[in-house]
Amino acid sequence: MSSSSSDEVDEAIEEMVDQVVDNYIDSIVEVQANKPKRRVYIDRDREQGYNQLWNDYFKENPTYPPEMFRRRFRMNKPLFLRIVEHISKEVPYFQQRRNAHGRNRLSALQKCTAAIHMLAYGQSGDTYDEYLRLGDSSIDCMHWEWKNCPMAWKGQFTRGSGKPAIVLEAVASQDLWIWHAFFGLPGTLNDINVLDRSPVFDDILHGRAPKVKFKVNNHTYRMAYYLTGGIYPNWSTFIQSIPLPQGPKAEKFAEKQESARKDVERAFGVLQSRFKIVKNPALQWDKEKIGKIMRTCVILHNMIVENERHGYAQIDTSEFESGESSRSSRVTRRESIHVGDMLGMRREVRDPEKHAPLKANLMENIWQKFGDENE
Repeated sequence: MSSSSSDEVDEAIEEMVDQVVDNYIDSIVEVQANKPKRRVYIDRDREQGYNQLWNDYFKENPTYPPEMFRRRFRMNKPLFLRIVEHISKEVPYFQQRRNAHGRNRLSALQKCTAAIHMLAYGQSGDTYDEYLRLGDSSIDCMHWEWKNCPMAWKGQFTRGSGKPAIVLEAVASQDLWIWHAFFGLPGTLNDINVLDRSPVFDDILHGRAPKVKFKVNNHTYRMAYYLTGGIYPNWSTFIQSIPLPQGPKAEKFAEKQESARKDVERAFGVLQSRFKIVKNPALQWDKEKIGKIMRTCVILHNMIVENERHGYAQIDTSEFESGESSRSSRVTRRESIHVGDMLGMRREVRDPEKHAPLKANLMENIWQKFGDENE
């Protein structure tokens, strides 16, 4: 994600919590047909809500254990507290203040809990009033249904299901880290149409991507590739499965490719199960706000993955390597390039002639490594 990701998260969360508070205030306004609308005062006892929240989850021996916190907040407690600390320092809205009567308003802990629960469960802030007292990577696309799509845009955003949707293109690795997220295109577009508009290769074209060098079946390659579905073109940077594999080598290659390609599908599934707000239909009218919600969920998802990565069952990628490897913690970036070099790089990214040899070498390498595992 870009360096402005933190600002986008702060802005998105601030807007969502603001909306929750506004909705809550509206819900306690008494409307009578023969009287003008006036606000009804309700003593929400925010201090009691804060104390209950603290005792249940944050004191030294809380009511609910860490695994319950992890399930309900979708992340570990230290990560959540780090988010609260950062946002309360950087975003004035999340800093606790006193009202005109000298009483404390909602704390940063209560507001952040409201925001995280909205993302996690996709429900209104009223649901949590008892606590908060509120006034190898693979590429694929996911569609998020847009329930309140403006009527003028429905034809543009409606896909085969008859419901408007917005597309998220993502690249994810085996540990579920989302390396690339491109959101906002109409749901009528298929994966190829999205790819034509996607910035997924921009870092390579502009010389910002790290240099890559790997060897497969004694052949050296200097361009990374993504595992994809069959709809993607035969470029040097895309490796698809084999729809009708003939022979044991092709069958083994298809098995391994399809297994590894599920990484991005797993990432989509975890993202949606972790944050129900992106699983349920989007209720906002403003497409820009919907985009901020999606980016917020992706960033939080990656923060959780980074925080919990040590507990994942990692695959030893060294078993897939052949010959010398350039694996290193040091990243070497490409030198800045001119327009002519950029066009040459674009041709290399889309080179169909390198696709078949790379796929054949990968097939041979996989057969050498795993060909006898069923014997």
